[in-house]
Amino acid sequence: MKGFILKLNRAKNEDMVVTILSEHTVDSYYRFYGARHSVLQLGYLIDFEVEQDKSNFLPRIRSITHNGFQWLYNREKLMNWHRFISIFEPHFRDVKEIDSFYFYSLLDAAKKWEKQNSRRLIVETFTNILKYEGRINNLSKCVICDSKIENELSLIKGFMPAHPFCSHSAAVDKNSIENLFGTSSTLLLNDNTVEVLSEIALKGF
Repeated sequence: MKGFILKLNRAKNEDMVVTILSEHTVDSYYRFYGARHSVLQLGYLIDFEVEQDKSNFLPRIRSITHNGFQWLYNREKLMNWHRFISIFEPHFRDVKEIDSFYFYSLLDAAKKWEKQNSRRLIVETFTNILKYEGRINNLSKCVICDSKIENELSLIKGFMPAHPFCSHSAAVDKNSIENLFGTSSTLLLNDNTVEVLSEIALKGF
């Protein structure tokens, strides 16, 4: 199997519980002496085999190999990836079976992470997932006061629209956000807007 490590928890001694998002599942596995294995790092894409524990405890993982990316040696890109990958474990906390869309969305982003702006990739990938889940909100109404939004708006967690004075957050251009939601592209967004939107995305779904 192949999957992205979403979370690592220390167990007894140097054992670890590893939460992995693979093509069709988000599941937790046990790894004896996992703390000794440098291949077990947050956000890493790994190949692994699963061995079911006969005592009905967590399944174990073994034969682990790391599928590396060049950007792992770029501190800023790595930190952005760590922050981004961290929002997925809470999103799938009570879910085991998932569509392959999520795995391939992360894989596509990871492949682009080296040559493209990681902040823009965060915004685009996050937007794509919201669209896939049917969670793109109409920008005409504030989710806080329920009244009409004219030209300027702000976005809060989950990219929900609000008046800047209602949310006490930075204003963004309404037309630019409509273009983002329609195209899932940040091409028309300036760097400051991308910075604002990526920080909102990193708050989670």
